[in-house]
Amino acid sequence: MLSNKDNFSFTAAGYESSIDATLNELTDQKIVERIWNKDYTVWSDSPNEITNRLGWLHSPEHSKAALTEINKFVEEIKNEKFEYALLLGMGGSSLAPEVFQNIFGYKDGYLKLSVLDSTDPNAVLNMTKKFDPAKTLYIVSTKSGGTVETISFMKYFYNFVLSKLGAEKVAKHFIAITDSGSGLQQMAEDLKFRKIFLNDPNIGGRYSALSLFGIVPAALVGIDAAKILARAESSRVESKNENSTSRILGAIMGALANDNVDKVTFITSPQINPFGAWVEQLIAESTGKIGKGILPVESESVESPEFYSQDRLFVYIKLKNDFAFDSKVEKLRAAKFPVVEIIWNDLYDLGAEYMRWELATAIASWKIKIQPFDQPNVEAAKVLAREMLKAYKEEGKLPSLSPVVKENEITVYGKFSFPNVTDAINSFLNKAADKVQPLRYVCIQAYLTPDEAVTSALQEFRTKIQKKYKVATTVGYGPRFLHSTGQLHKGDAGNGLFIQFTSNANDDAPIPDEAGKTESSISFGVLISAQALGDYRALVDNKRKVIRFDLGNDVLGGIKKLTGIIN
Repeated sequence: MLSNKDNFSFTAAGYESSIDATLNELTDQKIVERIWNKDYTVWSDSPNEITNRLGWLHSPEHSKAALTEINKFVEEIKNEKFEYALLLGMGGSSLAPEVFQNIFGYKDGYLKLSVLDSTDPNAVLNMTKKFDPAKTLYIVSTKSGGTVETISFMKYFYNFVLSKLGAEKVAKHFIAITDSGSGLQQMAEDLKFRKIFLNDPNIGGRYSALSLFGIVPAALVGIDAAKILARAESSRVESKNENSTSRILGAIMGALANDNVDKVTFITSPQINPFGAWVEQLIAESTGKIGKGILPVESESVESPEFYSQDRLFVYIKLKNDFAFDSKVEKLRAAKFPVVEIIWNDLYDLGAEYMRWELATAIASWKIKIQPFDQPNVEAAKVLAREMLKAYKEEGKLPSLSPVVKENEITVYGKFSFPNVTDAINSFLNKAADKVQPLRYVCIQAYLTPDEAVTSALQEFRTKIQKKYKVATTVGYGPRFLHSTGQLHKGDAGNGLFIQFTSNANDDAPIPDEAGKTESSISFGVLISAQALGDYRALVDNKRKVIRFDLGNDVLGGIKKLTGIIN
């Protein structure tokens, strides 16, 4: 056991020397002290996208200073009998609020929060039908103020509420969370939103959980924001100690990644499992670039040791007195896998966990010689998607791929030739057995309507692959993952195998050209199709191995068929 303190322990499994050397480096180079002094040379010779991205170090104190204003607003909303909140956002703007809601659940008298971060038209229409606009607060959340998905959601729902409640009431149902001077701030002022929260602009989206992007929605759903921030502040203070857990965790991740143990696999107590989606973005988007990357693996089935390769670091985050996975984790330790164990005393330790992982990721990035605050490859898929949309507006149709095989509802696209669907999936996945260092991983990209049945089917599909090939597997709904793991997919060493799923949309919804006006140049169906195609081409351009399965009108049947024919 390398460390056992403050509900944090680590079994080194033969990596003690490299971790100890990294901890000594941290001390000798005063890395943590320099981070707190906002010394950009920790990561780069250039201050670009570093000096203006370190505001997260002080998020707890800044958000605490805003609590009086936030709590006053929450009481105002409660007094007006709002019942629901729909947060419209992507990536860092939406993940932390979703984690807060999904971990803490609903509290009587406060809002029931849902998050829309899918441009799938069925997902948009489902949210349209789910909430009575007269009882719903719409939270438009984007740092830049120009995120195409978020602004499209805003225009669509503004028009929807306008049509139901009229011009005099519509603005009272919208608030914005954004940076000062952003395009959204101007739009929100022009449309007379009832409230605009302006966040510290020196915080990147994936480091914004403890800023207003996370804390305002947390307060609206009845979480004690002061308590969350107090736990975060305790973690912040502790992180400056020479033996801090964030320091040790960052050293572990960085040292092991340099030893090709670069798949950080999360095992969590069921109630806190939603935390994985947030930390996935933090690690992937921070470390996956210039041919390097630490792959976060969350919500993967917890299996016995024989189903894993030696590229895994396991992180077991559990609630005190929850022993659900103890026996399985003990078997992993016995099999000499490195294991970090973190114990929460209660759900409010989430605040401390946000802070711990933000600093640990910054430290790990230093060790693997990565600048953690930029995202150079995220733009690639966006640029290609914009090109697709431009072609649509000019020609009335999107560019298309040529199918290589079609069987009933399933159509296969790729750079390979297959006689049938069975051969397509198995020949593609056999590449996972190639002896590659770092080892392969399989990424499943679902440009599908997010729902429980589809998620369950995707989980069965990934588990079949995981157990057969002993590779790390990830699953993400598009275009949500483009704002998180999408950076790593194009920026890492290129060891991923990418399986993209698309389908036919049963319905569609127009995206207004302007809020309050009916004219529309594109629909959500066109947008998500352009995003899927842009992502496909960005992967191909980066020499990634990718295959697309269009599932037609039978999404569940298609996923289950593919699961069954993996041999």
